[in-house]
Amino acid sequence: MEEYAALWLFVLVCLALLAGYPVALSLAGSALAAAYIGSGLDLFDLTDLEFIPNRIYGVMTNQTLVAAPLFIFMGVMLERSRVAEELLDTMALLFGGVRGGLGLSVIVVGMLMAASTGIVGATVVTMGLLSLPTMMRRGYDPALATGTICASGTLGQIIPPSIVLILLGDVIGSAYQQAQLDMGVFQPRTVSVGDLFVGALIPGLILVAFYLAYMIGVAIWSPHRAPAIPAAERGELTRTQLWSRALRVLLPPLAMILAVLGSILAGIATPTEAASVGAVGAMVLAALRGQLSLQTLRQTMRSTTEVTSMVFLIFIGATIFSLVFRGFGGDELVTDLLSDLPGGKVGAMAAVMLLMFVLGFFIDFIEITFVVVPIIGPVLLAMGFDPVWLGVMIAINLQTSFLTPPFGFSLFYLRGVAPESIATGRIYQGVMPYILIQGLVLALLAYWPQLAIWLPMRVYGQ
Repeated sequence: MEEYAALWLFVLVCLALLAGYPVALSLAGSALAAAYIGSGLDLFDLTDLEFIPNRIYGVMTNQTLVAAPLFIFMGVMLERSRVAEELLDTMALLFGGVRGGLGLSVIVVGMLMAASTGIVGATVVTMGLLSLPTMMRRGYDPALATGTICASGTLGQIIPPSIVLILLGDVIGSAYQQAQLDMGVFQPRTVSVGDLFVGALIPGLILVAFYLAYMIGVAIWSPHRAPAIPAAERGELTRTQLWSRALRVLLPPLAMILAVLGSILAGIATPTEAASVGAVGAMVLAALRGQLSLQTLRQTMRSTTEVTSMVFLIFIGATIFSLVFRGFGGDELVTDLLSDLPGGKVGAMAAVMLLMFVLGFFIDFIEITFVVVPIIGPVLLAMGFDPVWLGVMIAINLQTSFLTPPFGFSLFYLRGVAPESIATGRIYQGVMPYILIQGLVLALLAYWPQLAIWLPMRVYGQ
């Protein structure tokens, strides 16, 4: 009973969630209830709860997390300035003349939107509303069209600057320091959000390249599934005029992306400082398009405040949960469980990846990042895994989970905006090749960690 008290805490949280209570309140409320019950059974020392104010203060004064509301603001502002709509129209005109061209355009725009907004739900819904009707009208196979939109939308998980990477980077950094302290290293190395941004860049681009290769393969071997747009429907613009329009539409968002990521890669700015550059750049971009108004700014600020408040409330609830979980000896229990698994560190890593994959069906990445990673992170990092590689592996794993039927969040987002004439089964069928692609990239990263580690070492000289 005493050894498994921490597991009963998990059961209590699950019951609270099933009862319909909000995640943040379920985490904090269940933890406090378990603490008082445990105190009555002499399993928990209530003096541990005195650390809660310091933990919450640490959350609210965390400089790294300031980047989150700034990047959220940037994404919402770009969404409201209708950048994606013009990008899709222009790319469709440019590549629509070749088979699969419209699908390639969706993937490229999805990548740009991912690098601009970093918000998966917003990207999937926006791409679904803008590109799905066009793809259906042009004769694209419904499964191919919906699968491409879902997969492109989830790129916001791994393409920096991603909200997932910001939150994950902060948690991984804390877990890495904890792991080193547990091993007796009292001058621990640090891992920043910038490290995770740089580490995710190459795997993210490889994933996009595989997506594009798959679309080209479909266009070659099954041309009826991805037909070209007839010349009569593409307008009478010359090739020179098309490229001129493409440059005019692409350069502003590309310049903003390069300013944000370039300043981080060059070491000129921290991710938090770069986020402020992105927020200002998004407002400038909206102003240049005539979309910046007091009403737009007010709506953007309201949406940013709502999302940010949700994130930080969950973070506070998860902090209380982690404190009580450790008070019950949960960290030692997890260490023993992972250490006793067959296969050593490889078996422990595989078990954690499988657990996170399954959890991704039911809870959002924020809860997984704030609840699960602080528990398993120090254990895995103490086994010798690189923190940047571990963070990128978790991000891609969760991205795959959010795309996998029948519970993938991205599927629900697209189902909400897709016409009823497209069966849910067709959406599931369409995402399967992209799930295999993501599994392939995950396997490549597991076999060759240098894909995530090499660039941060080159940039930061670590």
